[in-house]
Amino acid sequence: MGRTVKGPDARRERWKGHREQRRAEFVEATIAAVAKKGPDVGMEDVAAEAGVSKPVLYRHFTDKSDLYLAVGQKATEMLMERMGPALAADGPIRARIERIVDAYLSVIEENPHLYRFVVKGSFVDRPVEKDVVAEDKNLIATALARILGDYLRAFEMDSGGAEPWAHALVGMVQNAGDWWLDRQTMSRANLSDYLATIIWHAVDGLLRSAGVQADPAKPLTPLRLVD
Repeated sequence: MGRTVKGPDARRERWKGHREQRRAEFVEATIAAVAKKGPDVGMEDVAAEAGVSKPVLYRHFTDKSDLYLAVGQKATEMLMERMGPALAADGPIRARIERIVDAYLSVIEENPHLYRFVVKGSFVDRPVEKDVVAEDKNLIATALARILGDYLRAFEMDSGGAEPWAHALVGMVQNAGDWWLDRQTMSRANLSDYLATIIWHAVDGLLRSAGVQADPAKPLTPLRLVD
């Protein structure tokens, strides 16, 4: 018969699991506090939301910067849960572009305080070893570069510029999203349509420069899906 393992190792594993669970709970409490109080939330607000004292938080996080990075990681997961399907879905390139743009805008629209909390980074009390925003941008740009590269190669064109092009697009959409969050002078659907139109015409212009005319309403198959 099997026997339950006891001793120091078992206790360490139980404590590790408990610690990870508590950290996850405190990350969720921080996100809730940010949603209520705004991006300039303080540690005391997080403690109040979690129903614990500040010393309890500091038993699970080295400092505010440690908590910030944990929240940033969770925010990345939330972003990619929404953007992953849009990046992976095949279909007509114009509609595909709009789905990707709208997926990003939907996340920042639903979580404006969390977005500003992560981007501003004012919560941190020391330099952090990871740039959460830069990592997210690189992650999305890498996926876009693969999509653009596949599209260009489908027309037997040079795909060498796909990577810098993808980074430029990510910067454009992020900056437009920042402006939109502050102004809200148009609907998300309209902004997604405007940005997708600009991006498609850039793609179309590059194709036409090589003598290629592509129909934005038709899919190119087979294209490799993004993991």
